[in-house]
Amino acid sequence: MKTVVALISGRGSNLEAILEAGLPVRIAAVISNNPQAPGLAIARAHGVPTAALDHRRFPDRETFDQALAEQIDRHRPDLVVLAGFMRILTDTFVNRYRGRMINIHPSLLPAYPGLDTHAEVLRDGVKIHGCTVHFVTPKVDHGPIIVQAAVPVRSGDSEATLAARVLEQEHRILPRAIRWFAEGRLAVGEDGVVNLIGQGLSQGQLISPWDDET
Repeated sequence: MKTVVALISGRGSNLEAILEAGLPVRIAAVISNNPQAPGLAIARAHGVPTAALDHRRFPDRETFDQALAEQIDRHRPDLVVLAGFMRILTDTFVNRYRGRMINIHPSLLPAYPGLDTHAEVLRDGVKIHGCTVHFVTPKVDHGPIIVQAAVPVRSGDSEATLAARVLEQEHRILPRAIRWFAEGRLAVGEDGVVNLIGQGLSQGQLISPWDDET
């Protein structure tokens, strides 16, 4: 059984989706850069050990990342999951876990990397929005794409209503990506495209809200 460490910064809704998905993994720890993150209480309620490293108490990003890596490595994880972890990580940290660290991002990458994706989508009049699970690389929000889910942008949407619709799909695809990793079904080709072993699916896969579980 694969061992997973999850990193969070806030409410922990994606973490809760992972914990309740019945995945064939062991969640060894949940670590946050925010000691007040509500997601820590969710982890403890599920019997998962937690740790908090307040990034504001460290002199620079490199020192924080080193301390974070030491916390992670105590658990010898096969996979590190950024489940709403709102910190830009140093190249040294990313390369330490390259190929075994994934992130969930609220847009259809490579479109709309970074913050405020819902506001930007509404501003630009985009008709299809969504979310992406990808392997983490030093270039922020540009790693190999594992799976995406699409949602319609509706007339009259606000940032809040659009974000809620996207979040529902985040809760679907992040556990799905973890399951595929745990089952050994993800392979990154030399071209940087993720292939799903046994399904013939690739980076082009797009999951819509009405799709059945695969």
